[in-house]
Amino acid sequence: MAVLPFEPTPFFANKNRAFWTMQFAGWGGAFLLRAMAAIANQQPPSLLLQLLISAITGFSVTLVLSVIYRELINRRPVITWGITAFVLALSVGLYTFVDAWVLQLTRTNDDTSFTQLLIGLFYLPMTLLGAWSALYYAINFFLQVEEQADRLERLEMQATSAQLAMLRYQLNPHFLFNTLNSISTLVLLKQTEPANAMLTRLSSFLRHTLLTQASGKVTLAQEVETLQLYLGIERMRFEERLRTEFRIEPEAAKGCLPSMLLQPLVENAIKYAVSPQEEGARISLSAQLVGTRLRITVSDTGPGLHAKGGRPHLPDAVTGDNQAVSTGVGLPNIRDRLAQAYGDNHLFEIRTPPTGGFTVIIELPYETAREARENDPSAAATLQPPPHALDAPKPVSSPEQPIPNGQIGTVT
Repeated sequence: MAVLPFEPTPFFANKNRAFWTMQFAGWGGAFLLRAMAAIANQQPPSLLLQLLISAITGFSVTLVLSVIYRELINRRPVITWGITAFVLALSVGLYTFVDAWVLQLTRTNDDTSFTQLLIGLFYLPMTLLGAWSALYYAINFFLQVEEQADRLERLEMQATSAQLAMLRYQLNPHFLFNTLNSISTLVLLKQTEPANAMLTRLSSFLRHTLLTQASGKVTLAQEVETLQLYLGIERMRFEERLRTEFRIEPEAAKGCLPSMLLQPLVENAIKYAVSPQEEGARISLSAQLVGTRLRITVSDTGPGLHAKGGRPHLPDAVTGDNQAVSTGVGLPNIRDRLAQAYGDNHLFEIRTPPTGGFTVIIELPYETAREARENDPSAAATLQPPPHALDAPKPVSSPEQPIPNGQIGTVT
């Protein structure tokens, strides 16, 4: 039999219910404690009635105090503590007066004066009401601090989500410009069939990315499916010059990463490895588990950093051979997204051997879709199984097929 998950409700989730619970429990407990002491000391039964009236009086006085304190708690400290001291003194005096009056009525044969009763009973109301007031302010100040901390955390999460969305959206105009420019060229050359095929692939790619939240996470399998749609568009531009290879372990394919994280790396490889070389280049993507971390490697067989006219230099990222590199929007964008999503708990390394080629290594904490949903419930919609191009029209003359997880595939 399935066991439903039990999530206890915080005691102060309903402040009104929590107040009445503590009010009845506190004054009821005080009455029971004093009554048990009276019975143990063989006091007359009439004392129990006096103790009950005393507890009811304290209960009623503190109800009035709660209304006053609620109005004072957010005022300036001088006003709050000054009025609190004055009101508390009046309340203690009233509480003591009622206790002394009831005690005088029940003890008709006692010669103690009313003033002596007031002085003798003053300490107990002062202790009870003083403790109640201190507890009231302490709990409410604590709840205010907790609310401010929760509000600050929500604002930080919203700011992080907005930052991630901004970084993600930076990629779309750049990619769309290149694709639409290629389509425009095909139209001018009256190559309608390739232009129509590229438009269909672009539509499938955009429809696929619309379902993923800009600040959400996807599985590596979903990310590779998105890359296949993107590569289908680019392959129409470069044909045999663009060669791809995927090596993805089955368990690594279940790992989660920020959506559209790898597309800029592939676009970077196409721009600086495939495009400038007449023979093109091969782009390789591999993923594997290294302990509890997901390692993703994207490499190309292009000229690398050392060739003339290669990737531009900028003191922005540390590479494997201690050189600095930047490629405009792509690599800085990825670094910023990783920093926003994982803080210091990630690795972003660039390797550029002297013989050529360009390699980017990313290591992330490994988490499955289920773990990501538990850590971030808002990502539940993003981490559903991939909808296979969202039932969009199939690309025209599509030469490639999705590569099953765990296999080595080369698409030409």
